[in-house]
Amino acid sequence: MHSIDTSRRSFLRYIASSPLLGAMSSAFGQFDYTASDTPILDPSEAVNVFDFEPVARQNLSLAHYTYLASGVDDGSTIAANRAGFDKIALRVRRLVDVRTIDTGIELFGTPHACPIVIAPCGTQKAFHQEGELATARASRSRDCLQILSTVSSYSVDDVNETRGTPTWFQLYATEEWSVTEQLIRRAERAGCPAIAVTVDLPASNREALRRFRRDSNEECRACHVPGFENSIGRRPNFNGIDTSTLSATRARNLDWTFVERLRELTSTRLLLKGVVTADDAALAIEHGVDGLIVSNHGGRAENSGRGTIESLPEVVDSVRGRVPILVDGGFRRGVDVFKALAIGADAVCIGRPYLWGLSAFGQQGVETVLDLLRSELVMMMQQAGTTSLAAINSNYLVR
Repeated sequence: MHSIDTSRRSFLRYIASSPLLGAMSSAFGQFDYTASDTPILDPSEAVNVFDFEPVARQNLSLAHYTYLASGVDDGSTIAANRAGFDKIALRVRRLVDVRTIDTGIELFGTPHACPIVIAPCGTQKAFHQEGELATARASRSRDCLQILSTVSSYSVDDVNETRGTPTWFQLYATEEWSVTEQLIRRAERAGCPAIAVTVDLPASNREALRRFRRDSNEECRACHVPGFENSIGRRPNFNGIDTSTLSATRARNLDWTFVERLRELTSTRLLLKGVVTADDAALAIEHGVDGLIVSNHGGRAENSGRGTIESLPEVVDSVRGRVPILVDGGFRRGVDVFKALAIGADAVCIGRPYLWGLSAFGQQGVETVLDLLRSELVMMMQQAGTTSLAAINSNYLVR
């Protein structure tokens, strides 16, 4: 049996010869395994969010780091998410008093300190022993919205109790309606004011992860026992729910009739996560959806090669301000957030950056990532002469 060190060397050779390296280099900045990185020793040393990535890579097992860093196929959609920002330049204004900058937003009547949202990611105990609880404390301390994954390491009840105020709940609908209904009822009982249904994952081809087959790799076997019931049935949000009839959580039978059924089931705010076209945005409005999250699952679902910042304009044009629009995918800097707001997004979700922070330093890491992004956004607003988010509009865009 190969040792973990042998597996690591094999994986690095694979990365070095793979198109994935180019995609990851573009998406993650300091991602050269051959480089002599000097990881930061304290969150206060971070200059930008990329400084957390080498520490995360150092702290995580190879299997968990691969899960965090990789996408589908050759990683081209991960690269596209970052490359899309380079296609947008900004017009900036001068001679505006920018001593006071307001980054506050309101979503469904709830105010938040800034438009940066913690995107859902499951199994965060893979990245830090406190997992979603550390993330919850960080999001609360910075007054940022958090969206909790169905496959969280902790139940929505425990996370909401730790956070002190409810998260939104991300829903992986299953092909068994009764399971989906019970998940929604759990989120409602926990006080979640909104449910975001992921609709972009009927299938995916995560090649890098397949190289760590859990039935033959010692790193994976330490945490995972092969078998669907073992891996999903043990997730806290499924406690008390019979999952024995399920073969997967990636429902391939979702359609607009399903959305109608969801809409009739719950009065909780309902969003669709994964809409990337004007056509689907219009249909979502017709079916009573309360909001949209423009997303390609961080390049982990589809191999479209199209960044979400490129998809955002047509969704904004289709919605015409009727419901809130959030967006995720490749956001790494405050200027990225500014560009999305200028296009018409109401808020921006981040994924990998806060997971780097969590993996590196737990709650403090997540807090510092949020601080850095907000600080960069404030500086960009000062540079552009926009003293509030309402002042950011398409006049600042150069395509």
